[in-house]
Amino acid sequence: MTSIDLIEYRIEHLRERLAGEEIAELGVRVEARGAGVLIRGSVSSGECRAEVLRITEEELAGIPWREDVTVCCPGPPDRSEELS
Repeated sequence: MTSIDLIEYRIEHLRERLAGEEIAELGVRVEARGAGVLIRGSVSSGECRAEVLRITEEELAGIPWREDVTVCCPGPPDRSEELS
């Protein structure tokens, strides 16, 4: 098994954990980028983001990775919209 195959295997395992565990986070994308991995997307809370990063750290130990995971808080607007 080549190192690229190993990275792909671990990426797929990470995807399965993110989709299947209690957080069931489907808004996060995991992509191979050269010899590393990029985790990106949006989640509903800071706790969810922390859990995504914790799981990523476990699954990708020893593989360089970076993240761009943001917290998106859907809710009502805090002010009225002005129409012209």
